[in-house]
Amino acid sequence: MARAFDVLGFGALAVDDILYVDRPLCAGKGKVTKRVCDHGGNVATALVAVARLGGRAAFIGWLGDPPEDVGGRELERQGVGTGFAPRHADAAPIRSVITVGPDGERFIAYDDDVLHGTSPDLPDAVLAQAPVLLIDGYAVHSEAVVERARRSGLSIVADIEWTIGSASDRILSLADHLVLPIAFARSYLEEDDPRVLLEALWSPDRSAVVLTDGERGSYLRQRGDPVFWHVPAYLVQAVDTTGAGDCFHGVYALALAEGGSPLDCVIFAATAAAISVTSHGGRRGLPDRAMCLSWMAGEHAPVPVPLRA
Repeated sequence: MARAFDVLGFGALAVDDILYVDRPLCAGKGKVTKRVCDHGGNVATALVAVARLGGRAAFIGWLGDPPEDVGGRELERQGVGTGFAPRHADAAPIRSVITVGPDGERFIAYDDDVLHGTSPDLPDAVLAQAPVLLIDGYAVHSEAVVERARRSGLSIVADIEWTIGSASDRILSLADHLVLPIAFARSYLEEDDPRVLLEALWSPDRSAVVLTDGERGSYLRQRGDPVFWHVPAYLVQAVDTTGAGDCFHGVYALALAEGGSPLDCVIFAATAAAISVTSHGGRRGLPDRAMCLSWMAGEHAPVPVPLRA
C-alpha cells in the first residue's frame, strides 16, 4: 500500500533559547559568548532530521491555532507536514533554556506545562499514512493511540529519557524499537553493563533494543540475530550536542521505514548524529543524505563489532 509519509511522530515540540558559555558547565560560572533562539523538541527535531534527508515526515501531535502556531509553522518551513495534527487553542511549544559549554556538552532547563501527546480521537486513517511512528516520553498522555498504532502494524520507535512509573512502563512495552540513552537505561534498571541492559530490556515482542552512549557509540540487540553489536562512534570535535539524540532517532526511524535492518538503521543514525554535533544549534547541523553517505563511505567510518560478554 502506498503511504503518504515515511515517519509520523508526536511528542516534544519546543522553542529553545541557547546560551553558549566560555567555561565548562561544572565551573559554576562563565561568560556568554553567543545567544541563539532555535526550535527544538525530541520528536519535532527528529522529524526535521527525516525531512533533511529527503524523507517524508509528519507531526501529528497537538498544535495551536493559527496564526499563533509558531512551532507548526517552523515544522512546515523545514519540510515536515502538519496537516493531520489536531489543533487546540491552548496548545503551545515547550520553552527551554539550553546552556552549552565549550566542549559541546549542554544543560537543558525546560518548562513543559503544556498540552502533550495527541488527540485520543486521532483517526486510524491518519496512523495508516506511514509505516513508522516515533514517540517520546510524553506519549504517556496518549497511550491508547500508541496501542492502536501498534495493533495496526506500525513500527513504534520510542525515545524515552525519563519515567513516571507504570504509565512509562506501558509505553516502553508497546515499542518494538526501543532506542534509549544508556544513561536512562542504567537508571531505570539499576544495572551498568550494556549487555545486561540489552538482555533486561528485551521481550519476545521487540524487534530491536538500541542504547546510545555518546562518544562511546551505540549498542544493539536485534531480533533473529544471536550477536549483540557495538557500533563505535565517529571521532569528531563536538561543538554542540543539542539535538544529537533527536537526530539519531529520526534517522533510525527513516532507515527503518526504508526497509533497513536495525543494524543498518543504527549505522545510518550514528553517522547523522555525529555530523550534527559539529555545528551550533539543535537543527542547524542536521545533515542531508549525500553528506551521510559520504561519511559512511569514508575510511574512518566506524565498523560494527560484536559486543563481548
